[in-house]
Amino acid sequence: MEVYSEKQQIIAVIDALRAKQKTLGLVPTMGALHEGHLALVKTALENNDKVVVSIFVNPTQFDSKEDLIKYPRTLENDIKLLEGLSEDRILVYAPTVEDVYGEEAISEHFDYDGLEFEMEGKFRTGHFDGVGTIVKRLFEIVKPEQAYFGEKDFQQLQIIKKLVEKHRIPVKIIGCDIYREPSGLAMSSRNVRLKPAYKEAAPFIFKTLKLAKQYFGTKSANEVMQWVEKQFAKHELLKLEYFIIADAETLKTVKRKSKTKMHRAFIAVYADDIRLIDNIALN
Repeated sequence: MEVYSEKQQIIAVIDALRAKQKTLGLVPTMGALHEGHLALVKTALENNDKVVVSIFVNPTQFDSKEDLIKYPRTLENDIKLLEGLSEDRILVYAPTVEDVYGEEAISEHFDYDGLEFEMEGKFRTGHFDGVGTIVKRLFEIVKPEQAYFGEKDFQQLQIIKKLVEKHRIPVKIIGCDIYREPSGLAMSSRNVRLKPAYKEAAPFIFKTLKLAKQYFGTKSANEVMQWVEKQFAKHELLKLEYFIIADAETLKTVKRKSKTKMHRAFIAVYADDIRLIDNIALN
């Protein structure tokens, strides 16, 4: 398994691959890899000669220093998992903060046509500037034909598509289905930090989403949102931060259902001090 900690190293290898007309996919991650990440890598391997997997806990997208410090870092295990998929077709880029940002880790400012002000943007100040900064830099370093992102972070996926469109970056963004644990809980690197009682309670999130989708067929968006809020108000362990039914393209909260638009439900929940997000297509 080829592992690179400096961008100049991996750029040289990528340039050599380009000279051989090899296609290249990119799967950006923050490490602590799980089956959801591996599903993205498998899809990328099916469609590219080589795949770059970046493993980098990006400081500029954390609005909480405590969350940044606690974020799991498991590079050795991550490499073993990737070796199980392919030993010669995956390149790992695991840089230091200095290699990516230089002396000071500062975000660029991005305009995503308002996508950044919805949902996560209301609760995580500067988060999407940090996401845009690291993703744009990875695109500049790797120059992939295709990049792969999970739909669990659906708002992030839409924002990256907007980033590529507005900055005219020649990469195709591929959104991949949410990968779930057998219980229905959306796979996340944060799940390993859940205490047993909260891990047992957390599948309630997806169960509620599925019922919300069912009710959306006969009830108004507002009625469904109120119903979900009541379900979590009664829950002893899980604290609802938000539940929103939004237009899947603009991410703006839906006031009235439309047969001509795609709607999606988004949720953020605290299980003790662990923040979990999920979403589901409604039509």
